[in-house]
Amino acid sequence: MKGLILVGGYGTRLRPLTLTLPKPLVEFGNKPMILHQVESLAAAGVTDIVLAVNYRPEIMVNALKKYEEEYGISITFSVETEPLGTAGPLKLAEKVLKKDDSPFFVLNSDIICDYPFAELAEFHKANNAEATIVATKVEEPSKYGVIVHHPNSQKIDRFVEKPVEFVGNRINAGIYILSPSVIDIIEMRPTSIEKETFPALAKKGSLYSFDLEGYWMDVGQPKDFLSGTCLYLTSLAKKGSKALAPLTEEYVRGGNVLIDPSAKIGKGCHIGPNVTIGPNVVIGDGVRIQRSVVLQGSRIRDHAWVKSAIIGWNSTVGRWARVENVTVTGDDVTIADEVYVNGASILPHKTVSANIDKPSIIM
Repeated sequence: MKGLILVGGYGTRLRPLTLTLPKPLVEFGNKPMILHQVESLAAAGVTDIVLAVNYRPEIMVNALKKYEEEYGISITFSVETEPLGTAGPLKLAEKVLKKDDSPFFVLNSDIICDYPFAELAEFHKANNAEATIVATKVEEPSKYGVIVHHPNSQKIDRFVEKPVEFVGNRINAGIYILSPSVIDIIEMRPTSIEKETFPALAKKGSLYSFDLEGYWMDVGQPKDFLSGTCLYLTSLAKKGSKALAPLTEEYVRGGNVLIDPSAKIGKGCHIGPNVTIGPNVVIGDGVRIQRSVVLQGSRIRDHAWVKSAIIGWNSTVGRWARVENVTVTGDDVTIADEVYVNGASILPHKTVSANIDKPSIIM
């Protein structure tokens, strides 16, 4: 089987992290975001993966080629000279995606969930569908484009954008399986699979939806990256994953804590719930961390407080500093001792030596 991952462009919503690395290489749960997807595709029997990229492709090539041998897959990079939307990349990768008659998966690179690839393929085949969309339930459908089905069916009738009246509570989860024939109706130009291709297939009566069980999150911006981390760690806990730090550790409070073995934790710390600590991180004494991600090589000094924050690579949070409210630091940022930072986005290589008491961008 085959798969195409829509890697896309600059990742502006996840800055300042994406000023250092392309979004798919930013670590989520202590491994590159895209590796979650590559592993799941390979586990479902996918042998050919196409990465549709248009930003810093050389970094993606160098980072991901090593996974070919590890997972027994072939990775092809389809580089766009101009942004082609969400459907154009399929046409650009036609040679690989139509190499045989088997269907292929398509997914956005910033979607995190328990990827149901094997079940999705069975559903697609059983319904003789031309395309199947993975759908997830939402509490407030008025914020989204909502899927409307034919009565008593998983066949999609139409889509309603931000409905004023209730028409359903399932939305496109950004994961699809398509038959090769779908490529024939896509033109080689910037085009949207959601706004052009899928409505045309719905009109033909060949578009279905598959309900996703469990968690789902688009982690393409900081607040959702943190929410997605909470969902991911909760899912690991429900599965009894041994990757999580045990509650018997004296510094783990509240559970759902993922700590790289190379990290060093000081005395009297309270870490958790919902915390990820990356490789070679050093945590001082008396530190409190909740609902946060601390990336590789960072230092959190004695008695600092970090809550709802992403601490970028090689950054330092000073003694008795307090960092909270979806603060994100880029690479190599220093927050001085006893400084309060509230909801700031701090660009790489900056030093913060005065309080920041409201959401702002530090350039």
